[in-house]
Amino acid sequence: MMLDRRRVDDFFRYLGRISFWLSLFAVIIIIYEHGFDHEILTPPDFQNFYLAVIIVGVIFIGGRFLSIKERPSRKVIPVDILLGLYLVAIIAGAAGLEWMEFFDYRIHKYLGLFLVFMRESSTLKFTPSLQLLNPAQLFVALYVMIIILGTVLLMMPNATYEGITFTDALFTSTSAFCITGLIVVDTGTWFTTFGQVVILLLIQLGGIGIMTFTSFFRYLFSGETTYGDQLLLKDITSSDQLTEVFRTIRIIIIFTLVIEAFGAIFIYMSLDGTLFGSLEERIYFSVFHSISGFCSAGFTIMTDSLYHNAFRFNYSLHLIIAFLFIAGGLGFPIIFNFVRYLKNLLRNRMLNERRIHIPWVLNITTRIVLVATVILLVSGTLLFYFFEYDNTLAAHDGAGKIITAFFGAATPRSAGFNTVDTSALALPTVMMVMLFMWIGAGPGSTGGGIKVTSFAVAVMNVVSMARGKDRIEVYGREISQATVGRAFAFMLLSFLMIGASVFFITIIEREQDLLPVAFECFSAYGTVGLSMGITGELENASKLIIVVNMFTGRLGMLIILYSLLKNVKHLNYRYPAEGVLIN
Repeated sequence: MMLDRRRVDDFFRYLGRISFWLSLFAVIIIIYEHGFDHEILTPPDFQNFYLAVIIVGVIFIGGRFLSIKERPSRKVIPVDILLGLYLVAIIAGAAGLEWMEFFDYRIHKYLGLFLVFMRESSTLKFTPSLQLLNPAQLFVALYVMIIILGTVLLMMPNATYEGITFTDALFTSTSAFCITGLIVVDTGTWFTTFGQVVILLLIQLGGIGIMTFTSFFRYLFSGETTYGDQLLLKDITSSDQLTEVFRTIRIIIIFTLVIEAFGAIFIYMSLDGTLFGSLEERIYFSVFHSISGFCSAGFTIMTDSLYHNAFRFNYSLHLIIAFLFIAGGLGFPIIFNFVRYLKNLLRNRMLNERRIHIPWVLNITTRIVLVATVILLVSGTLLFYFFEYDNTLAAHDGAGKIITAFFGAATPRSAGFNTVDTSALALPTVMMVMLFMWIGAGPGSTGGGIKVTSFAVAVMNVVSMARGKDRIEVYGREISQATVGRAFAFMLLSFLMIGASVFFITIIEREQDLLPVAFECFSAYGTVGLSMGITGELENASKLIIVVNMFTGRLGMLIILYSLLKNVKHLNYRYPAEGVLIN
C-alpha cells in the first residue's frame, strides 16, 4: 500500500512537470501565432491546441487532490477550485453550450493558459542564492532580461507594419518597461495590435514591478514563501516586518487592477463614440490609456498624444488621466498609509467617545510627500498658467486654461502625456518642466526622478543650516543623517548621469541645440517621456545613451552602484571625526 501511494505521488509529480512544459509551450505558440506569418497551420489549429492544453491542465489540477505530497495546501485549495471552474467554463464554451458562449472568446483561452502556466511554474523550487547575487544585482539582471525579451518580441514580423531596427526596438522596450514614454516611432501607426499589446504588458510589468508580479502568483498558487523571498521583497514593498511582505504585495496587485479598471471605465465614458470604428476599439483605447496613465508611462496610441485634434479639448479625459498618474506617482506606501489614516479617522468619528488611538498613523514620509506634491502642483499650475497664457494656452478658454495648466504642471513629474505642443513652450516653462522632471514623483511609485522626498529633504537641510541647526526637524521628528546622505547621493549621481549624457549626445548630434538635448536627457532620467521632438531624429549612439539614461533613472544610480561594488559587511568601528572646510 505504501509502495502504491509512493507511485501515485511520483505519477502526479511527473504529470505536474508535463503540465508545466505544455503550458509553457502553449505560451510560446501564442507568441508565434501572433508574431509570425504562418501558412501551414490555421487559427483553428492553434485554438484546438490551446483547448487541449487547458483540458490537460484541468486534469492535473484536479488530480493533485488524489496525491498526498502534491496535494495543495489549505490556503491554495479555494484558488485551485476557482481556477478549475474557470477552465471548465472555457471548455464548456468551446463545446458550444449556449449559456457558456461568453467563455468561448480567445481572450479567455489565453488567460486560462497563462493561469495554468503560472500555477504550474509556482510549484517549481527556484530561490536565487544571495551569496551569488545580491538583491541589487538580481534586480538589474531581471530588468535586463525583460527588456531584451521585449526587444525580441517587438522585432517579430507581425509586431510592426514596416519592420523595426534592433536599436529602435531596444529603445521602445526600455521606454515601456522603465515606464518612460519616449518614442522613436509612433506607437499607434508603427506597431500592430500585437506590438501594442507587448508594449502594454511591458508597461504593466514595469509599473507593478516584475518581482512583485511573479511573487504574487507564486504565493497565490503555492501558499508558501521562503525567508529569502521575504528578504528580497522587503525593500520593494517598504514593509516594516517580514510577515507583512506578501500581504502588501497582494494589496498592491489588487489596488492596481481596481484603479486601472475604474480608470478605463471613466475614460470610456468620457470618449465620443463616433471617433471609433467599433466598440472593441473604444474599450481597447480606454484600457490602454488607463494602464499607461496609472503606471505613469506616457505611452499613447494617438499621434501627438493628448494634443491630438480629437482629444485636445476633452478636458474630462485630461482630468481622469491626470488623476491616474498622480495616484500612481504618489507611491504605494504613501497611498496605503494615507488610507490607513482615513480608516482610523473614520473609525474614531463613528465611535465618538470610545476613540481608538493609534499613535503616529500618518508617518513622516507620507506627510512630506503629500505636502510637497500639493505645493508643486499648485505652484506649477500657477506658473504654467502665467507663462503660457498667450502662448500654448491661447486656444483654450476659461476653465480649459486652468485644466490644461494643471495638466501641464502635473505631467512632468511622472507621466509624459502632453495636451499642448511641448516644442512651443516658452523658455521659462521649459526650465520649470525640466526641474519638475528631475524632482520626479514619490518613493515606491510608478514615477521616476530623484523622488520628491529627496528634494524636500535637501531643501529642509538647507533651511536648517541657514537657521544654525545641525539637524533636520519636521513634524516633531528628526530626519536621520542616513536619509540626508542618501538624498544628496541621489541628487549628485543624477546630475553626473544627466550631465554626462548631455555632453556625449552634443558631441554626436552637432546639429542639435543644447536645450532640446538637455530636455531629452532630463526626461529620460526622470522616466517622464516628454520631448521637444528630437527623439526620432537622434543617431543610434545617442539613442543608446538615452536607453542607459532611462534604465538608470528607473532603477536608480545607487542600485546600479550597489550591483557593481562590493558591499562592506562590517562597520563595527569608527575613526576619529574631523571637520572638512566647505565654504
